[in-house]
Formats: sequence, structure tokens, C-alpha cells
Amino acid sequence: MTERDQMLQRLDAVEGRLAVLSSTPVRADALTEPDPGSGERWDGGQVWAHMAEFVSYWLDQVRAIVAADTEEPVPFGRTKEDAGRIGAIARDRTVSIPVLWSATLTDIESLRSFLEKLDERACHVRGLHPTRGVMPLDRILDEFLVGHLEQHADQLSSLNLETS
Repeated sequence: MTERDQMLQRLDAVEGRLAVLSSTPVRADALTEPDPGSGERWDGGQVWAHMAEFVSYWLDQVRAIVAADTEEPVPFGRTKEDAGRIGAIARDRTVSIPVLWSATLTDIESLRSFLEKLDERACHVRGLHPTRGVMPLDRILDEFLVGHLEQHADQLSSLNLETS
């Protein structure tokens, strides 16, 4: 099984988890565990708002890296302090979960389509992140997209009324 096939399997699995979580109540007072870097804690609305904004952002970044078609690392990305990221989370944290899940699902479908069409040549491109440095495409896809979705699904599971 190729790395891409494994990534697609993981994406399918996390999509299924998120579908269930989107219709499962979250404890009103529940907060995520503190972020290792900042100590920040989020409620369920913030987690959903972040997922609804980050998949399309990072997928656009990955598309730009692939489109550059160069052996040199392509600058990409943002940090947690990015105003657009922070603003979207603050703005959308009270949007209904079904609406945020719908947006996230649409972006997951776009990511799946991108991965399915990704050719072998593109798998060798690299990006240059402002804090993480040079990263190969598979690590970018894991850390900023599929693995990122998995991390937030874990967070939502921990906030869930039925599992707590």
C-alpha cells in the first residue's frame, strides 16, 4: 500500500468519526486539553470553526507548492498567530455544528480528490514553513491536513457528552 493509499484510508476514517461527532452533543463547559505550545484551551465550537477553515487553507497551500514544480522548497503556511485563522475561529465558533460540519465535509471531499489525482512526481516537492522549516509533501499532508483532522477529532471525542 502506498503512502497516498494510507493517507486516503486515514482520511476516510477521520471523516467517519467526524460525521458521528457532528451529531453528538458536547458538554457545554468542556474545554480541550491545553495546547502544548500556548496553553490555549478551546470549546467545541472553536474546534469545529477551526476545522471548517483550515482544510481549505492548507489544501490551497499544498496546491501552490505542487504547482510551483520546482526542486527548491516553496515558502508556504502560517503560524498559530495568523490573524485570519484567529478571526475565523472567533467569528464562527457560534455557528451551528451542522453548518460547520458541512463546510468541513466539502473540504475533505476536495482533499480526497486532490490526493487521488496526485501524481508520483508531485510527491517529491517540498515546502518551507516559517517555523517548521523544510518539509516534504507527505509530512505537510500529515501535519496540516489529515493528521490535523485526526487531532481535532480526538479533541471533540474528549468533549463529547456520551464518552465522558
